[in-house]
Amino acid sequence: MKRSDLIEFDLQHGTVVAGADEAGRGCLAGPIVAAGVCFDYESLSPDDYGVLGALNDSKKLTAARREELFEVILRLAKSVAVISRSAAYIDEFGLHRTNLHCLGTALARVRGVNGALLSDGYMPSGLDEPCEAVVKGDAKSASIAAASIIAKVSRDRFMCRAALTHDGWGFENHVGYATAAHQRAIIERGLTPLHRRSFASAAYEQLSLVA
Repeated sequence: MKRSDLIEFDLQHGTVVAGADEAGRGCLAGPIVAAGVCFDYESLSPDDYGVLGALNDSKKLTAARREELFEVILRLAKSVAVISRSAAYIDEFGLHRTNLHCLGTALARVRGVNGALLSDGYMPSGLDEPCEAVVKGDAKSASIAAASIIAKVSRDRFMCRAALTHDGWGFENHVGYATAAHQRAIIERGLTPLHRRSFASAAYEQLSLVA
């Protein structure tokens, strides 16, 4: 069975490859979530390669397809880690620093012995071994694409649960992103503990929360 281009990309880096990606970096509310996924390609069967051929950037997949692949990744990956940092953490330490910390922590948790480390676009912090930052890596690398799916599904599930205790902000629909509906909810209802106060947003400006 022919292997996908994303799997072939990983195999150019070795047979044990760990990738990391995040979800929620550009949100007004909710945590930033990073995931690390390590595949041991020598342990996979031809059928496994076929199933993993469906991996792609999570943004290019439907929610239903992401849920399906979430279970596939958990079954076939050598190791998976999910790292989450709250809005309060982001406000205290800054978004970029928090993002790099989450990516580095996720990779450190899943890295294989003598395996390659890949990250989507950013160079993670806190690692004591080389890592390659791959531009648009979630569309090039199977391990990074898998991490993007794990991070996205994990974060979306959290935001849908949060909607049950924060009714009226629409978290179950926009999952914290700066949609028109979300901004209207902020203007009408104010901020929840899930909202990041450090973001400069048009909706926030109307509430006089930023200069």
